[in-house]
Amino acid sequence: MIIGGAYTDRLSPRRVMLLSNAVRLVAVSLLAGAVLEGAAQLWMLYAFALVFGIADAFFFPAQTSIVPALVPSEQLGQANAIVQGTAQLSVFLGPAVAGIMIAALGSSAATPSTQGLGVAFVVDALSFLASLATLWLIRRVAQTAAAQATSVVSAIGEAVRFIWNWPSMRLIVVLSMLLNLLIVGPVEVGMPVLAYARLPEGAAAFGTITALFGLGSLIGLGAAAALPAPRPALFSTFAIGAIALAGVFLALMGTVFSTLPALAVAFGIGVTLGFSNLLTMTWIQRRVPGTLMGRVMSVLMLGSLGLVPVSEFIAGVFVQVNLTGLLLVGGGGMAVVALISLLSPAIRSMGHEPTIEQSGSAAAA
Repeated sequence: MIIGGAYTDRLSPRRVMLLSNAVRLVAVSLLAGAVLEGAAQLWMLYAFALVFGIADAFFFPAQTSIVPALVPSEQLGQANAIVQGTAQLSVFLGPAVAGIMIAALGSSAATPSTQGLGVAFVVDALSFLASLATLWLIRRVAQTAAAQATSVVSAIGEAVRFIWNWPSMRLIVVLSMLLNLLIVGPVEVGMPVLAYARLPEGAAAFGTITALFGLGSLIGLGAAAALPAPRPALFSTFAIGAIALAGVFLALMGTVFSTLPALAVAFGIGVTLGFSNLLTMTWIQRRVPGTLMGRVMSVLMLGSLGLVPVSEFIAGVFVQVNLTGLLLVGGGGMAVVALISLLSPAIRSMGHEPTIEQSGSAAAA
């Protein structure tokens, strides 16, 4: 992912997104052909996952970096809400559409069929064609000579130094790592176990909980985009306080033994995380120079994702001992970490830090 960020700044986000989607189009098409021919083997799935994952590692820093280059700074929050909202919506609609398509073509637990799976992969491949077409229509994002003039290693080092020398940005990376360690495992592992162990509806309850979480995320994103921006003195209270509130909701999930409260709590987690994510992402994008955007975003993403496998492993072990304890520790720890971070002067002054435009105006003056 860090290499993907370096090449995003070197080649332009649009070009990296085009190349990434072209690679994924070929990968999905080859897998679709193998499935339809009945020739798919396990090693092919491993190879597909590796290629697709590498392409993702280039695509996501570029996707995050291209938004500030396409809209004015004052519209960045609304643009991020559209990008993140449609992505969140597709994550929940995609599996439903695929499931209906596979079932309609004769595949079930009793009579498995690869025909429906193959057709679903073909449709997925066509979606990459649509993405390539829309990316092709986007106006070209200017290349950055500074990023091209250095080696990839030097370019990555420049981004790391930029983050390290900015106290609030450095703390945001650390906070993001800790929160992903505390929340991702309990959510990804704990929620399914809770639905199957405590709720009478089982799989239906888990599906509804997931849907309410997604709906809450969309509403949180919309609220952060539509409501007036918090005053500078209160920015960190809203952005980081929402994370603490999400932790409280997650801890409450450990005390739930019926479906309706579980749905309400899942909705609350989604709203608070969606609200905080949009505020924080927009804050970062408005303060990172365009020449560094891809690399800084890739470092931030790596910091966020790096501890996710560790979190899931720990949660998988812990959930066998005590589900309630897993959710209480994860959510409570998340709330405590977020609240402690608000004691830092650097975090409390986040809202007062100048944007790129303000810094440029001051320099010109």
